[in-house]
Amino acid sequence: MSSSPTYRKDTSAAPRGYSSWEAAGLLWLAEAEADGGAHVAELRDVDVTHIDLAKYVPAPSTNVAADEFGAALAATHAAGAPAFGAPPARWTSHGFIGPGDAPMPMPVEPTETWGAFFAEQRIRHMLRAGRSQGLWEEEGELFERVATRLESGEFDDDRPPARIHGDLWAGNVLWTRKGAVLIDPAAHGGHPETDLAMLLLFTAPHIARIIAAYDEAAPLADGWQERVGLHQLFPVMVHAVIFGGGYVQQAVEMARKYA
Repeated sequence: MSSSPTYRKDTSAAPRGYSSWEAAGLLWLAEAEADGGAHVAELRDVDVTHIDLAKYVPAPSTNVAADEFGAALAATHAAGAPAFGAPPARWTSHGFIGPGDAPMPMPVEPTETWGAFFAEQRIRHMLRAGRSQGLWEEEGELFERVATRLESGEFDDDRPPARIHGDLWAGNVLWTRKGAVLIDPAAHGGHPETDLAMLLLFTAPHIARIIAAYDEAAPLADGWQERVGLHQLFPVMVHAVIFGGGYVQQAVEMARKYA
């Protein structure tokens, strides 16, 4: 084991299995590093109450680091997954999404198409969670229309399932002396545009360069910009259920664009 410093993430308040879920995602994403994939925080130890990771020295985000990260993320995605919705290797239960002290269950069930997966395991799943808290009682049909369009295959393409981080907001990218390092995954087989949409949702540093470098390494499909909000709908619904506030109406407005 490396003698470099270790960071301990406390997971004692999380549901049982959360730390193992995160560890499985870290290891699965890290498999792609050998082929140029994005750097992933080194897993040192995992237990019910904690996850131990290598501790990294922060460094400013730079244009060069952003370019490298964009290309590396494309390589991670290219490592693939057995199916859309498939969990990381070594994982056989449902996953989690959200803050470590109060994450929500997240289905990870292999599905034939991305649209069917995203419709049922993301949009309808969060709609049910929201309704259990009294949210979207009048807007349910709006979200259901989005799910129906997804299931129809309208947004599917011929790309195979990608190995995605699944919760790639700006805070889950550490900028270090070795470049960008990924933490806190909700990894699964998904569409590569999902990770890019998350980076755009909370505006990661140098986002334009990250996407340009990604597009150069793995050209994005035509019209990807018009689908950004569709991919962002799930994390906004998650925020609505966990945090409430303006996220509730934001989810409605986003859904209306794709209903």
